[in-house]
Amino acid sequence: MLYSPDSNVTKESFMLKIAVTGAAGRMGGHLIKAVTDAEGITLAAAIERPGHPMVGQDAGILAGCGALNVLISDQLEASLKAVDVLIDFTFPDVTLANAEICAKVKTNMVIGSTGFTPEQRQQLADTTGNIAVMLAPNMSVGVNACFKLLKEAANILGDGFDVEVVELHHNKKKDSPSGTAVRMGEVVADALGRDYNKVANYHREGMCGERTKEEIGMQTVRGGDIVGEHTVYFIGMGERIEITHRAMSREMFSRGAARACQWIKDKAPGMYDMQDVLDLK
Repeated sequence: MLYSPDSNVTKESFMLKIAVTGAAGRMGGHLIKAVTDAEGITLAAAIERPGHPMVGQDAGILAGCGALNVLISDQLEASLKAVDVLIDFTFPDVTLANAEICAKVKTNMVIGSTGFTPEQRQQLADTTGNIAVMLAPNMSVGVNACFKLLKEAANILGDGFDVEVVELHHNKKKDSPSGTAVRMGEVVADALGRDYNKVANYHREGMCGERTKEEIGMQTVRGGDIVGEHTVYFIGMGERIEITHRAMSREMFSRGAARACQWIKDKAPGMYDMQDVLDLK
């Protein structure tokens, strides 16, 4: 059934209803604005941790996009009863707790939290077997295009080039290396037939010996207000290839999340990523 302006049913009842966690935070504000700007979706709930000082405030006003008559709540399960998709850009432990509630009430999830361990990723998959979950460390279209380019470059260059990943972020970022950097390392390792968890090298200091042929260096820089910058170096004898992505604002992440909500609405239960959303596989 399609919406008709001549019907007695409101347009909002045909729109996908979205909830945003961490609604009073910086990223939460970007997500709320992206949801309100996107076609076919609407903000139905805004969530914060219990006891947060902004509980009860209008989420739209805090996000800088005007009153939306959606008050920030600290009652996730009750809020999700009228929601189709929850956007979660929090932290792994919080996301896992939220996932249990989403599975209970059968609300799909779009997750941008980073820093998951392999065990936590498995726990998330086990917890959410009855809903559709889109989990991506970075929802930028450009970054996901880079993932595809990195796979192709690694396949072409093979073992003849050393691989180093360098990422830069603002001084408030809590996890290191970034989820995007880890995913870049994983993509290259998979293409080269290596186990990322065995070849990733996060630390070099002192007499650490020569670089091994298989290792993938993972280097981290933190400072100022850098939104995010990632470079993967393929370094050969007499030549070097660099694939770089620079984020100028957080809006690209939130726009990607809104796009993922629209995509996941009718998907079967399972784990998906942004490569699925963009049809890059």
